[in-house]
Amino acid sequence: MKWSILLTGLFFVVFLIRPMRTGAERRSMIDIKKTTERLHDHLEALTVTIGERSVLTPQNLKKTAEYIEAFYQDIGAPVHKEPYQYRDYTVANIVSEISFVDHPSNRFILGAHYDSVAGTVGADDNASAIAVQLETARQLHAMNDGRTLDLAVKFVSFALEEPPAYATRHMGSRVYALKAWKEKEPIDGMICLEMVGYTCRQPGCQNYPFPLMFFGYPKLGDYIGIVGNLSSRSLTQALFQSFRKNPELPVIKLTVPLGGWLLPAVRLSDHASFWDKGYKAVMITDTAFFRNPHYHMSSDTMDKLDFGFMARLVESLVIFFTSHHGNL
Repeated sequence: MKWSILLTGLFFVVFLIRPMRTGAERRSMIDIKKTTERLHDHLEALTVTIGERSVLTPQNLKKTAEYIEAFYQDIGAPVHKEPYQYRDYTVANIVSEISFVDHPSNRFILGAHYDSVAGTVGADDNASAIAVQLETARQLHAMNDGRTLDLAVKFVSFALEEPPAYATRHMGSRVYALKAWKEKEPIDGMICLEMVGYTCRQPGCQNYPFPLMFFGYPKLGDYIGIVGNLSSRSLTQALFQSFRKNPELPVIKLTVPLGGWLLPAVRLSDHASFWDKGYKAVMITDTAFFRNPHYHMSSDTMDKLDFGFMARLVESLVIFFTSHHGNL
């Protein structure tokens, strides 16, 4: 038993990269103040105006889908619904695509689920991710003014991820990944945003699953994490290198073997649906319940979020998409 634990620990050491910061001075690529305000507006709309977005409130799921769709229409980006049946009503993944050239070589998905756990308004889980997704789309659409990036980004907002849909065929990401696999959709990388708005800065407030707590990871929860499987190492590395260009947002990366099954906590979101279909995929996260004590609770409200942190994540994503030119 002791040898088993030791070998598991050593295996993870090989694939863990400790956080690296850079002190380089640079101008922000985006208007951080305005982006922060817009993120706040999205959270107010999703968690206050709409509120709970669970399977118990299908009318609110519909309102959320309409809100996301209206956003893309307002910025002038193409958008469509991909409906599917859940029990006795219809839900829909919302899809928009921003392409800089007619036949791009690099095709990415930036995904996030828009439902919440029953009884919660889900500010961090997962309205924070939807807000970052939308503002990243806004920034890229504004840049698509003749710039010749060899790039297309598809923004997919998944209808259902939380229980009781979790790990069933009704998960929005499973519905999309299965369709993509059947249609042989070219996807160079799927980037899943999962809980990206919570920070903590008291020593010891950041926790880790076994055995990661033994490898010198930060005690403060002020960084963003990038998690990928072995098949997604090139995507993980490309994101990590791009994110390091933003000195205002510390970043760490983690590569897990065997599809994440040895560390089940890293499979608890929509990226795993794409792993299971053979696509390169990563999860970008604030580490969820390893940092946020309000996880899946009614106290997961927008007043707990760090909107400046979220705005810097939008900037890091823009840096990645606009600086990436080669195949992964």
